[in-house]
Amino acid sequence: MGVRAVAETVVVAMSGGVDSSLAVALLKEQGYDVVGVHMRLSSYDDDSTGLNVSAGGIGMLNKQCCSIDAANDARAVCARLDVPFYVLNFEKEFQESVIDYFAAEYAVGRTPNPCVACNRYMKFNFLMRKAMAIGGDYLATGHYARVTRNAAGEAELLKANDPNKDQSYALYMLDQPTLRQTMLPIGDYPKPLVRELAAKYGLLTANKPESMDICFIPSGNYRAFLDKHGDRSAVVPGPIYDTAGTLLGQHSGLPYYTVGQRRGLGLSGRAAALFVVDIDTLSNTLTVGPEEALYQESLDADAVSFTTTATPSSPFRASVRIRYRAPEVAATISPAPGDTAHVQFDVPQRAITSGQAVVFYEGERVLGGGTIR
Repeated sequence: MGVRAVAETVVVAMSGGVDSSLAVALLKEQGYDVVGVHMRLSSYDDDSTGLNVSAGGIGMLNKQCCSIDAANDARAVCARLDVPFYVLNFEKEFQESVIDYFAAEYAVGRTPNPCVACNRYMKFNFLMRKAMAIGGDYLATGHYARVTRNAAGEAELLKANDPNKDQSYALYMLDQPTLRQTMLPIGDYPKPLVRELAAKYGLLTANKPESMDICFIPSGNYRAFLDKHGDRSAVVPGPIYDTAGTLLGQHSGLPYYTVGQRRGLGLSGRAAALFVVDIDTLSNTLTVGPEEALYQESLDADAVSFTTTATPSSPFRASVRIRYRAPEVAATISPAPGDTAHVQFDVPQRAITSGQAVVFYEGERVLGGGTIR
């Protein structure tokens, strides 16, 4: 694409990784005025667990995301491309909207998705508002998804061209006003080409390893995190029952368990495998059962939103995903009052988990989604 007659300004959220780095390069080449920003989400101190409360913040050991190393890499990329770069402090917002949410969800027996919360609040709320306030026309990220316009001029959120990297599931909450101010420049590219292009532009992040863990729990040990930063009053031992109501043992605290879990139940030595099928915080009980007990024909969702201009009010058919890497399955979605919906599956689904996102698709297009109740 040639240089634009009237340059618009795009603020690019830079994690310090290759994806957002290439987004900066591509947008500048397309003629946009580009500004790189890095969100400081925590203190950069760390301790032996990878977490540290210092001056109200939580330090991270993850050197690939949300760390001072990541900020320096983003800064170097912008210097290479002659693009302005700023670090914005969002520690307070991250603590309240992601960290506290994460711990609170486990305390009430739900299994949260912190990446969804981070997108909803940090990137496409706090950061987008800041981007517009400093003169940006668009906010761009390194997510693997696409935003296009249909014949009617409506913005559409589409899956990435690379199905192995598609992140559209975690962006289902973007509404029309947000989508119209969002750019996702790398959604058309497979990951190997992203690295190849980054190397072509001379970006030091071209071969940087990917960060696969939750950024504030780099060890992957969420139990250790909850022990240190969660609500300890919610960690109360209680009974484990099977689906017939037989007492089998004692759990060590409901926040340590999730639906579908098999390991760590303290019930080894039994003839048949047992899985967590229900978490009841009111009675502080854990129910386990055979794998077939994990299958359900439907779910209810709250905080339901749609990417489309017109919000559906009657039942519609769609393919549905109940967790990030789950396959899409056919279902009927029935919207209900109060931004809720009932989802009826054609085929029962395994380990439907309260707190996770349920996302509705029509082919490549993301229609919307909600939180499993």
